[in-house]
Amino acid sequence: MPIILEDELRRDITSGRFAPVYLIFGDDAYLKNNYKDTLAKKASDGDPFFNLQKFEGDDNLQEAFDAVNQFPMMADRKSVVLSDFDFEHCSKENFDKLLDLISSANDTCVLIIAFNNIDFDSKKGTKEKKIMSAVEKVGGKCAEINHRSVTALSKMLSDGAKKRGCHFGEIAIRYLIEVSGTDLNTLKNELDKLCAYVGSGEITKDIVEKIAVKSVDASVYEYVKQIFAGDISTALKMLDDMFFMRIEPMIILSVTSSSYVDIYRAYVANIAGVSKDNIANDFKYPKNKLFVIDRAVQSLRKFDGNKLRLSLDCLADADKALKSFGADPRTILEQLTVKLVYIIAKGESVD
Repeated sequence: MPIILEDELRRDITSGRFAPVYLIFGDDAYLKNNYKDTLAKKASDGDPFFNLQKFEGDDNLQEAFDAVNQFPMMADRKSVVLSDFDFEHCSKENFDKLLDLISSANDTCVLIIAFNNIDFDSKKGTKEKKIMSAVEKVGGKCAEINHRSVTALSKMLSDGAKKRGCHFGEIAIRYLIEVSGTDLNTLKNELDKLCAYVGSGEITKDIVEKIAVKSVDASVYEYVKQIFAGDISTALKMLDDMFFMRIEPMIILSVTSSSYVDIYRAYVANIAGVSKDNIANDFKYPKNKLFVIDRAVQSLRKFDGNKLRLSLDCLADADKALKSFGADPRTILEQLTVKLVYIIAKGESVD
C-alpha cells in the first residue's frame, strides 16, 4: 500500500484536512513524537480535556475503542492516540481488537496509532501488513517518518543558527552531522551549545571539533581514519579513549568492520564499472548515510583485493576472539589495530 512521508503529513496538519486514521512509524524518534503530538492537537476541536484522549500500549483496547466511538464534546471532531501497542507479542484476541479499533474509524474522530519505542517494519512483518491494510481500507494514511537527509538537516541547522544570531557554514554543518549523528534532539542540543559558545560569531569546523559531543559511530570512524592513515600511535590512543568512555568492544569492532565492508562494496563496484549511486541503491543505504559511500570511495586507493581480503580475515578473527570465553577485549582490539595498519603498509598479514 502507498506510504506517505513527512511532507504529506505536514500538509494534512497545515490544511486541516485529516484522514480518519494515521499510522506513524519510522526511525526518527523525535520527529515521530513531534508529529504525533501536533497531529493530535490540531485534529481535536474544543476542549482538549474531553476531545483529546491518549492511551499507552498496555492500556485496555476496549477503552480506546469506546473513546473513538464516543461523540466529541461540544465540537465537530476529537482525536484519540494509541502509542506503542505491542502488536507483535499480544494475544490473537487483542490483535483482532486492534484491527477492529482501526475499522471503527469515523468522521468525528481522528485515530492516531504511533510506534515510538516498538519496531514497526512495513516491509517484512505479516502483522504490520495487516495493520496497514486495515488503515488503508478506512481511508487512513500510513506515515513513515525517517531521519532527514543531510541536505535537509543542513538547512535546519543553518536557519537555526541565523535565528540565534550566528553564522554556521556548510563545511562546519556537515562536520557536525558527521560527528554527532542525524538525531534531531542531539543536533538541536549541539546547536544551542555552539551558538551559546560563539555568541553572535561564526561557528567553524574547529569550534565544532572542540565543543560538539561525538557519537559512538563518529569516534570509531575517527579511529578507523587513523588506521587508514597508518598512524598506529594515534589509533591506539583513540582506542584507549573509547575504552575510557566505556564503548562496548563489540560496537567498536562492528563499526570498524562496517567501514571495511563499505570499502569492499566500493571495490567490487569499481571492478564492475558501476557508480556509487548503484552501491546506495543495491545495498539500501539511507539518505542520511550516503556520505559513508563517499568516504569508502576515497579510502579505496589504500587497498587492493589482497589487502581487503587480509583485512576482512583479521576482522573475522577478532570477532571470534571477542566472543571467546575469557578473552581480553582490549588486547584483541589493540592487536587488531596493529595488524590492520601493517596490512595497509606491507600488503601482508602479521601473526
